[in-house]
Amino acid sequence: MSVKKVNKTKIIEPKILKGFRDSLPNQEIPKRKIINKLERLFTTHGFVAIDTPALEYTEVLLGKGGGETDKQIFHFEDNGGREVALRFDLTVPFARFLAAHYNELALPFKRYHINKVWRGEKPQKGRFREFYQCDFDIVGADNAEADFEILSMMNTSFNKLGINNYTFCVAHRGLFNAFLTHFEVIDDSVEILRIVDKLRKIGEEEVKKQLIDVTKSEEKANAILSYITKLDNEGFLETLDRLSKLAGGEEEHTTRMKDIYNYLVSEGIEKHFTFDSSITRGLDYYTGIVYETFLDDLPSFGSVCSGGRYNNLASLYTKQELPGVGSSIGLDRLLSALEELDNSVIGKSSYSDVVIFNEDNTTYAYGNKIATALREEDLRVDHYLLKKKLNQQFKYAETNQIPFGIIIKDYDEAHHTFSLKNLNTRESFESININEAAKLIKQGL
Repeated sequence: MSVKKVNKTKIIEPKILKGFRDSLPNQEIPKRKIINKLERLFTTHGFVAIDTPALEYTEVLLGKGGGETDKQIFHFEDNGGREVALRFDLTVPFARFLAAHYNELALPFKRYHINKVWRGEKPQKGRFREFYQCDFDIVGADNAEADFEILSMMNTSFNKLGINNYTFCVAHRGLFNAFLTHFEVIDDSVEILRIVDKLRKIGEEEVKKQLIDVTKSEEKANAILSYITKLDNEGFLETLDRLSKLAGGEEEHTTRMKDIYNYLVSEGIEKHFTFDSSITRGLDYYTGIVYETFLDDLPSFGSVCSGGRYNNLASLYTKQELPGVGSSIGLDRLLSALEELDNSVIGKSSYSDVVIFNEDNTTYAYGNKIATALREEDLRVDHYLLKKKLNQQFKYAETNQIPFGIIIKDYDEAHHTFSLKNLNTRESFESININEAAKLIKQGL
């Protein structure tokens, strides 16, 4: 008698790529809360949503990234033999988008875009290879007013998210280029920008060493260090005046920054802004104001919001002049920082506002009617689907951080009532109706 062999299916290890991660509900819910708040803010200021493909032709993305960015792009040949790449930010695809749809847009054009980007950089704390960015830009206006509006939006965004201690560090690439021209090192500007941009990571000594290697002059390296070093107790305008003198005198860049600062003062938000000449933003496409954002209570964490003016970016794809300015919030990075600081800023990650317990399947249909009515009150309602002991259902609610539970008895439907229980305080409300329950839940939330 022959024995039939049983084929055992090989179990595939559920592993994940380095630098990538799953997002559990307790991580995704806070992220979605932040996204919803930001989307509401943007729409109330006249910004509109767009989207672009995750995959672009490699030549489109490599056109103006430059240096380190090009090395970080995930690119490959697709099945059709085309060289394609995953977007590494939302700005370069936006430039391509503008060129493709120029005749369909009214300028100035205000957009926001919240989606994933991919970079093949070394994963580290708060940095991943796949992450969400939130971009907001104004295209078609090259003036202090557009620059200011983006800065104001950055400040309002942080306020709406309940973040209090933060500093926006701003500088001006045009002013820095004027300084480099004055010291006759403008031909090395791309490499100098890369080096200066790493100041917080590698320190002043290493920056000086690398600047000497590039400029072939210790004197010029010291001059650059003098420019990018912020003096203690020096105000915004004082720094601007000092840097203008180092750059050979005041010109349009200085005037633009003074106008922007006056708008900040007019709105009463200038305390959150400081002129920091070490901020250069390593990407080649910035031409004017640039900025990075640091949380005061976590200064070593790095920037969580950055951007600047890019007047020539779209020139790669069109002859139309499309000056732009924008900012980008690294949502995953910001969430990592907030989790490290204080979870209360994010709020509790409750899966629902209330769960309807299922003690007896005979009450399930009535439970659905209650769920529908409460959802119309804009409450998040979960209806438990299994017939299990009540203490097991309580455990379900606790695991999912659901603050309220509804218990239905056989006689409740005839009276259009039910019992509501605050699962945090253990307080119970017997024989109440939909309106009473909705009011109590909202008060409890």
